[in-house]
Amino acid sequence: MDQESKIPENTDSENLSPEELAKRPIRSFVLRQGRLTHGQERALQELMPEFGLPYAAQTLDLTQVFGREQSLKILEIGFGMGESTARIAQAHPEQDYLGVEVHTPGVGSLLKQIGELELKNLRIIQHDAVEVLKHMLADASLDGVHIFFPDPWHKKRHHKRRLIQAEFVRLLCSKLKPGAYLHVATDWQEYAEWVLEILQQEPQLQNTAADYAPKPDYRPLTKFENRGIKLGHGVWDIIFRRK
Repeated sequence: MDQESKIPENTDSENLSPEELAKRPIRSFVLRQGRLTHGQERALQELMPEFGLPYAAQTLDLTQVFGREQSLKILEIGFGMGESTARIAQAHPEQDYLGVEVHTPGVGSLLKQIGELELKNLRIIQHDAVEVLKHMLADASLDGVHIFFPDPWHKKRHHKRRLIQAEFVRLLCSKLKPGAYLHVATDWQEYAEWVLEILQQEPQLQNTAADYAPKPDYRPLTKFENRGIKLGHGVWDIIFRRK
């Protein structure tokens, strides 16, 4: 997700006991209250019932969700304001996309784009991606996973909050079909090196490039990324496949 639109969070920590805090898993996000535009609010009210999937600790039947069996099923984790997600889904109507995001304005923004573009191949779950992976997605059910511009958590003491960790990658691998791909993109070089090292150490994955991959045609440039490129910032695409 674009870093400028990323605002995951948990505001209830002050209500937890020390014992409960110790048991709570480390989150890769922090939820903050974001302002909704009128269009986002309207999209949430009108389109979430049709294109949103409520979180539930039971396995989704993706064939039933999208109403077709042969299409590829692609998961995007942390889609931010949904610009890239909508453009990818529009360009590939033959594939089905499931976006997971915690940030309400981002969910409203993507729903608004779904309505404007009349997209039929995109669904949204507003929930923690780790719990969605654990409880809602069947093993070997995904043909691909997109994680674009996750929060790099720059400070060393915050590295434990980074989404890409060895345990999380093992969980992802269990949901990927053999031959399915995992695509991470970041504009923070140190995080790119971190991601590459972790993915290289996972025996179930194989790199599609010597190290970093060329940007695939299916990943569009966002406004955020274009601005960074003009300022001389690099972007690293890392694409591995499930053995």
